[in-house]
Amino acid sequence: MPLELGSGQFLEGTDARIETKPDSDDPRGMLVELSIRDLALIEAAELSFGPGLNTITGETGAGKSLLVGALELLVGARLRQRGASVVRAGAKVARVEGRFELVPGGERARIVGAYLAKELPDLHGDFAASAEDGGVHELILGRTVTQEGKSRAHLGQRPASLKALRSLASLLFEIHGQNDHQRLLLPEEQLALLDAFAGARGELEAYRECRLRWRTTRDALAAFEAERAERRDRLDLLRYQLGELTDARLEPGERQRLVAEREILRHAGQLATELGAVAENLSEGDGALIDVLRTMLRRIEAWRARVPGLDDVANNLREAMVFGEEAAAGLVTFNDSVEVDPARLEEVEERLAELERLTHKYQLDDTALIEHAAGLEDAVAELERVEGSSAELEAAVASAAHELAAAAKALTRKREAARKPLGKAVEAALAGLGLVRASFALAFRPYGAAPGPMGAETVEFQLAANPGELPAPLAAVASGGEAARIMLALRGVLVAGESGRCLVFDEIDAGVGGRLGPEVAGRLRELGEAHQVLCVTHLASIAAGAHRHHRVAKEVRGGRTLTVFAELEGEARVRELADMLAGGADEATARAEAGRLLAAY
Repeated sequence: MPLELGSGQFLEGTDARIETKPDSDDPRGMLVELSIRDLALIEAAELSFGPGLNTITGETGAGKSLLVGALELLVGARLRQRGASVVRAGAKVARVEGRFELVPGGERARIVGAYLAKELPDLHGDFAASAEDGGVHELILGRTVTQEGKSRAHLGQRPASLKALRSLASLLFEIHGQNDHQRLLLPEEQLALLDAFAGARGELEAYRECRLRWRTTRDALAAFEAERAERRDRLDLLRYQLGELTDARLEPGERQRLVAEREILRHAGQLATELGAVAENLSEGDGALIDVLRTMLRRIEAWRARVPGLDDVANNLREAMVFGEEAAAGLVTFNDSVEVDPARLEEVEERLAELERLTHKYQLDDTALIEHAAGLEDAVAELERVEGSSAELEAAVASAAHELAAAAKALTRKREAARKPLGKAVEAALAGLGLVRASFALAFRPYGAAPGPMGAETVEFQLAANPGELPAPLAAVASGGEAARIMLALRGVLVAGESGRCLVFDEIDAGVGGRLGPEVAGRLRELGEAHQVLCVTHLASIAAGAHRHHRVAKEVRGGRTLTVFAELEGEARVRELADMLAGGADEATARAEAGRLLAAY
């Protein structure tokens, strides 16, 4: 088991003490420590990395891929296997943790700090505080995987989502796997590399924003058009209902008035007969009630002067006469207004039937019908307004399309300006990697009728590996070794267009012969001047060019196979290189060649 970490640390299998901090003047963001626990065959490992080129070597099957797998977990990659296959047998959880250091004031620290301030403000406070008192910014990224396949991420001491882990990790390091040269064959990858070289990130973002606006307005117009028939049908219905209720000229209390009038019209004759008789009995004819009351009043008045106590009786009879006369006059007036009018009765019946039909149709009473009519006016006005807004949408789509076309042209100009310089730079880099006479070109193709997600064109990388050959797509002419070298050449060329990160190459030298190993090593060391480079390699010439060299091996302890890591220095490194060269670390010629390779750097 490795010892506890202090200001430096001891790694499994070596007594060499390793300083973990980068050069204080180094502007890069670097992975300085990687801790792995219970990952497949790894029980426990603590690795330290430094500036420049860091290589990892070991026999096939020793576990180099486990190291890359651990880094893929840190970058937020999806699990390739079931949790039980990822976690070491007998353990419950596999853990990977990486500590990164960024020098304050450097470009990478600025980029990471801006991201944290915007997306993870709580972590930004820790990030800023870590550089106080002249220190460096520190970030810790971690991930755990359970036997059941559940995965959790943490940033610093805080739980985080995998999305946040991926976003932050992408700012710190990137992994180029064994099949990355295959990704180089994808049109979108080639376009992304061209944009990185051209410094077209701003133009691409502006284009994407314009395209999003165009798609949004276009979709809104399409939805508007798709809903137009339904909207017009509804407008026709509402207009009909509004016209129906408007023509009905509804009035508050109308139904009650009409019901009363209908009752009178229905019984006009009977009313005239019976009420006329009442009026006559009150004031007309022999024995009219008012005449009888008047006679009674005269008799009471005659006695009232002679007998006390009749004043109230006299007054009451007098009031009765007044009420009787008023009632008679009212009956006469009422009877004069009542007439048998079949035509009017028919009108009233029809009107009441219409009101009944409307209340039944809309399931609303008279008052609610009037309110509904007012609501229909508002609804019709709104739909008419919306129907007239298609012109605004069409204008918005046209404006967005115009802006998109302008953004696409600006992006295309930036790419066109970089096409030839990128081709020449890649050719020069390829020459240094053994493809001396190779020619490299970039062909532009229109994306299609509609603007694409990355611009108005696609790009195709073309290679002619030998003189006299016409450039052809990489997929058709590049062998695995050539594609790997093209990838390496491109990475070297693109260094100037970005600030330093940790670049991980998993056997980028696949397909590259030993003769070209020193050239590849030289290119990787050049990359190491602007980036921290971690490279899994099987070539001794590349391992010899490393600033730090780690070896992966398998050991059997207590009847169990374990993968262990060791940093190599001095004699241990010579033996490893000799073993890689000739399969025999004790061979004098192999050791001499290993010494010669080391001396070259």
